Amino acid sequence: MIISALLKDGYKVGHPFQYPKDTEEVYSNLTARKGRDPEFKGIVFFLLQHFVQKYLIDHFNHNFFKLSEEYVMKQYSRRINNYLGKGAITFDHIRDLHRLGYLPIHIKAVPEGTFVPYGVPCLTIRNTKKEFFWVTNMLETLMSAELWHACTSATNARHYRRTFERYSKMTVSNEKNPFIPWQGHDFSFRGMSGLESASASGAAHLLYFTGTDTIPSIDFLEYYYGANSDTEVVGGSVPATEHSVMCMGLEESELDTYRRMLTEVCPSGVVSIVSDTWDYWNVLTNILPKLKEVILARNGKLVIRPDSGQPDLIINGDPEAPEGSPENKGSIRILDEIFGHTKTALGYKVLHPNIGLIYGEKINRALQERILHGLKNNGYASDNVVLGIGSYNYQYVTRDNHGFAIKATFGKTVSQGDVQIYKNPKTDDGTKKSAKGLIRVDRVDGQLKATDCVSREEEEGGVLETVFLDGEMKRFQTLQQIRAIAESELFL
Repeated sequence: MIISALLKDGYKVGHPFQYPKDTEEVYSNLTARKGRDPEFKGIVFFLLQHFVQKYLIDHFNHNFFKLSEEYVMKQYSRRINNYLGKGAITFDHIRDLHRLGYLPIHIKAVPEGTFVPYGVPCLTIRNTKKEFFWVTNMLETLMSAELWHACTSATNARHYRRTFERYSKMTVSNEKNPFIPWQGHDFSFRGMSGLESASASGAAHLLYFTGTDTIPSIDFLEYYYGANSDTEVVGGSVPATEHSVMCMGLEESELDTYRRMLTEVCPSGVVSIVSDTWDYWNVLTNILPKLKEVILARNGKLVIRPDSGQPDLIINGDPEAPEGSPENKGSIRILDEIFGHTKTALGYKVLHPNIGLIYGEKINRALQERILHGLKNNGYASDNVVLGIGSYNYQYVTRDNHGFAIKATFGKTVSQGDVQIYKNPKTDDGTKKSAKGLIRVDRVDGQLKATDCVSREEEEGGVLETVFLDGEMKRFQTLQQIRAIAESELFL
């Protein structure tokens, strides 16, 4: 067991002794400062409620406050004496916090699901008892580690959703399209850094979509965000094969494997079959035509899943391939020739409802754009495909993708009173320049705006709401509420 007071960077250990001796207050904020991608203008705030409940309450209660003082002090002093050298610092401040019995901290934040422009704080944190000024930034490490990734995943999901919505408006209808929440499917679980990161990131995906293969994200949202899969669609999927299933059926019996899947294993409903185990184009031009009557007679949809090659060319065709070849035609056109189509209100072709396609290999935002643009150029609606969003999008990221940082901007000492503090390195390009003093966040003409150097009275207002105060969670949001916020701010 690691005691909660050790959940921090090593250099935090000595900070209580490094502040001015008469320090009474430290006030900090979490801000996404700058994005690497010019298309991004801000981030989606998410996961604070989980952080508060799991760490500031449950972890600190069970692994610090409810443990015996003797055990806590023994474990803390042993670790730090071995880490810094015996006698480097004293530990009375840890004993005092343990005796207090709760974290004397006040956290205010924007509602989760909110789109927050770069440079606008998502939250502020300060101590509520003067002798525990050092607790504010002790929590920086843990808070940053837990929040930046989920915010980044939610922000990525938002951009995928925006693109699907944009192409739906161009090729399907101007009305709300209920298919879109199923059009981006979370395939990231196996590529994430562990179960918790997969669950949290997958929960962020589900703010904007309902398709997922990351089952633990559903439980995560039920436990921490009041979701209920009995009464609402939290996340879902369909029966689907994998390569081992197809391989066990043997290449020479591939037609029989498809037939068995469609008539015995899944005689109705949607079923997804991975189709490139051996020869993908043979499946489309030979096996599917032989099963046409079976497919059209089913009460449900067969979803073909290519899993290799260049996705946009596999789907929409390769203009460099020989004229009229399967590679030249592409998957959608071949499926259209076999099963036919109808047309949307905007005049674009949609495959027969009993056949579809999902692609989850190599998909990124650039490929999503190329795939949907190619469909449109070929006269097909965006609804013809579902795209799997994998760990390349949700794991191949860092804290610096959006420049997340927690910085102190205000403090109080006995000798100086209230002090407005800031950082502004001359060797930096301006990205690391912090706000100064107390901060207020307001919504102005629909957008969040931050004002620094405000008075204590002004800081109490604005859109930042109390979420955690002196050991207790003060705000609870349900998944339903967060999704509503995310949906309403999709095109801010």
